[in-house]
Amino acid sequence: MTNQELKGIHHITAITSSAEKNYEWFTNILGLRLVKKTVNQDDIQTYHLFFADDEGNAGTDMTFFDFPNTPKGSKGTNDISRSSFRIPNDRALDYWLKRFDHYDVKHSEIKEQFGVKVIQFEDFDEQQYQLVSDENLEGVAPGKPWKNGPVPEAFGIYGLGPVIIRVSNLERMSSVLENTLNFKKIAKENQYTLFEMGKGGNGGRVIIEESTVLPPARQGYGSVHHVAFRVEDREVLDYWTERISNLGIPNSGYVDRFYFESLYSRMYPGVLFEFATDGPGFIDYQESYDNLGEKLALPPAYEEHREQIEQMVRPIDTVRSTKNFEKEYFGFDEVQ
Repeated sequence: MTNQELKGIHHITAITSSAEKNYEWFTNILGLRLVKKTVNQDDIQTYHLFFADDEGNAGTDMTFFDFPNTPKGSKGTNDISRSSFRIPNDRALDYWLKRFDHYDVKHSEIKEQFGVKVIQFEDFDEQQYQLVSDENLEGVAPGKPWKNGPVPEAFGIYGLGPVIIRVSNLERMSSVLENTLNFKKIAKENQYTLFEMGKGGNGGRVIIEESTVLPPARQGYGSVHHVAFRVEDREVLDYWTERISNLGIPNSGYVDRFYFESLYSRMYPGVLFEFATDGPGFIDYQESYDNLGEKLALPPAYEEHREQIEQMVRPIDTVRSTKNFEKEYFGFDEVQ
């Protein structure tokens, strides 16, 4: 058996009001690469867009559904309330302040969170994010910034950081993380508690915010659907399926998502956890490195329904291999 521990954040999946706006925003403002344009395998009329690092590495992708006619979500408890993106250092945060101001992105000033400098911001759906600096921080290795995007590589987003979950019952969630998932409790700051998995660092952290006054959140566009944790391979995924089942916790059992293999379980009310293998990944027989995310990609089991699916989802032009994104420096040099 390979190492059974959870290795870090695998991906975060959220809900958007518009796949088109979502694509433009992540591509042109955040400088993340669309590595797969496909459909929700449980709801084929819904786009599923995967934004990630240059190669679509595990631990770097933020993904989105655009469920038709879904209402706006509401903030509250028992909900994944904020997603994080990793950037190389504190200087990169200064660059992003300039970038956000240029693009009229609503954001905070630089703050500190468990000794890490962060900027909080939101998109057109009021989806909540933050940038986290990897300055002097070790742990789970990052990916690689998108080489051909508009953000200079020295400042680019190259992975997912801590996921923040707001709960009404800290003791219950702590028990799930520590006793079921083998997380380690690292620190506490006011209403926030920091937990780590795997090698830790920004790529292996979950922050739990306790709130006993807010109402339960309602899921919709602008909110997160689920967070996935990394496991090495199918063997380790089967270990977690057996462990969770033996504890009497309801779960999906094995699910083949083609780009990775998965297990889903709602271990705490309102919060869906997924366990996902690092491979096979997004570079496959349908798309090479050069044209990732440019065509509507369908897993083999859905290919025979391509004509029907293409009629359900409107076309979105995501071709970037023929375009040249000029790097935007805003007065910053890539070298100090």
